[in-house]
Amino acid sequence: MTSLVIVEHDNTNIAPVTKNVISAAKKFNVGIWAIVIGHNCLAVVEEIKSFSAIKKVFYIDNEIHKDHLAELHADQINHFIIQNTNVDTVLMSTSSLGKETIPRVAALQNVSQISDVTNILSANEFERPIYAGNLISRISSSEHIKLLTVRPTKFDAEINNEGNASKEVISCIENIYKKELVTRKHTKTDRPDLGSAKVVISGGRGLGSAENYLNILGPLAKKLNAALGASRAAVDAGYAPNDYQVGQTGKIVAPEVYFAVGLSGSIQHLAGMKDSKIIVAINKDPDAPIFEVASYGLVADLFEVIPELTSKL
Repeated sequence: MTSLVIVEHDNTNIAPVTKNVISAAKKFNVGIWAIVIGHNCLAVVEEIKSFSAIKKVFYIDNEIHKDHLAELHADQINHFIIQNTNVDTVLMSTSSLGKETIPRVAALQNVSQISDVTNILSANEFERPIYAGNLISRISSSEHIKLLTVRPTKFDAEINNEGNASKEVISCIENIYKKELVTRKHTKTDRPDLGSAKVVISGGRGLGSAENYLNILGPLAKKLNAALGASRAAVDAGYAPNDYQVGQTGKIVAPEVYFAVGLSGSIQHLAGMKDSKIIVAINKDPDAPIFEVASYGLVADLFEVIPELTSKL
């Protein structure tokens, strides 16, 4: 049998989470295929075919897929599954696109999907977090095809790139939907991507304003080459952009070092960062929940501590 990895990309480069998904697919100990859906995406195809774990790359290069709409992806993946009955597992990351696409494929296949997989025990048994990560649920599936969204932080991103998989172009399913991408806005930054950074500095409501968020955390992030994150409260208050949010309703991160500055540590925030290797909490409230998961905690005024720490680096 075969596992199929859905490659996420921007038509030029693969998304880093794709490597984690490939690592997850390797746990099935079967052949791994990859499918690339996009427009002017041959550079992505060449990059994927160099990964030694991939046996074959299928790709669709068509203008209809330039904006990566989940509906079109789902139709294309479903058609591929129907044409290739040896595919018994489909994997995609728990990105926004993954969480939109896989449920649609599951509906088209009339099977139940398995969301946010953190461990693969066998071809039919998986683990996933429930209750904001406070419990781990073991899922057993007897579906004829397993459709998984994978939590990237739980799987290795180290992939051997000395392979040379074969590639094959496949036909495009051109269904029409009354949906179009109007605009796409990116937060420009010279710092590492939040999802893959080794160091993350997150700020909470204790920072008081967007100006304080940038002026206090920005210099420290620059010196540590860290990504900036934020609690939901800070994002809702307008201190930081939406794509900086870490938590159950934001991004899931697991950096080597995570700084939690001026945030209390709500359950929904902990669900997004408690797998970090080292957690450093700075908060003037000694009873803040964040101290319960912190490797190192400092009860102090962040407006005094962070500038001093930055000056000594």
